[in-house]
Amino acid sequence: MAYQFDFAAVLAQGDLLLKGALFTLELTLIGTVAGVAVGILGAVVRAWQLRPFNWVFAAYVELIRNTPFIVQLFFIFFGLPALGLRMTEWQAAVLAMIINLGAYSTEIIRAGIQAIPRGQLEAAAALALSRVETFRHVILRPALARVWPALSSQIVIVMLGSAVCSQIATEELSFAANFIQSRNFRAFETYLLTTLVYLLMAIAVRQVLNLLGRRLILRKG
Repeated sequence: MAYQFDFAAVLAQGDLLLKGALFTLELTLIGTVAGVAVGILGAVVRAWQLRPFNWVFAAYVELIRNTPFIVQLFFIFFGLPALGLRMTEWQAAVLAMIINLGAYSTEIIRAGIQAIPRGQLEAAAALALSRVETFRHVILRPALARVWPALSSQIVIVMLGSAVCSQIATEELSFAANFIQSRNFRAFETYLLTTLVYLLMAIAVRQVLNLLGRRLILRKG
């Protein structure tokens, strides 16, 4: 017998998908802001070889980049309580995303910093710019401008990777999809719509990041 499609059964619970999507975007926003901040700090430490912190960040980057995100999430949520560090599902998901993005953005931003011509630093010194002004205008902003496309792509990847947070009952989009499918048993329709929502979110986030890049980083002056 031919399969009978029934998207109405899924759309009837569309509010759960919307809530899950908004939750995913919330995780992404917090993870991006804090993760990129960690990445900037790590990039400066590693690019300038600030000992002993460069060894700490080097170990951190290698650990995170060579282990699965879901294992990192499980370690935070299930492993840390053994040390007395208990947190909610939301807190564990946010922390895992910050740590993961921080490691990848460290290397991305470091590449941008190391690409800054030494002549620009000498020119900044000749103009008597302060260390803060030099770092902001001569180092950080040009570095981010060089790597913004790669950094934006990594942010989108981390957002999509947040789907595994459903494994610790974080109520993001994939958790909502699993819940809906378990109630109506319309797996094809449920996950097709969920796929489309993830696709739309990825495109939207990338467009927002491109806009922010043009307005705040790539603009002149």
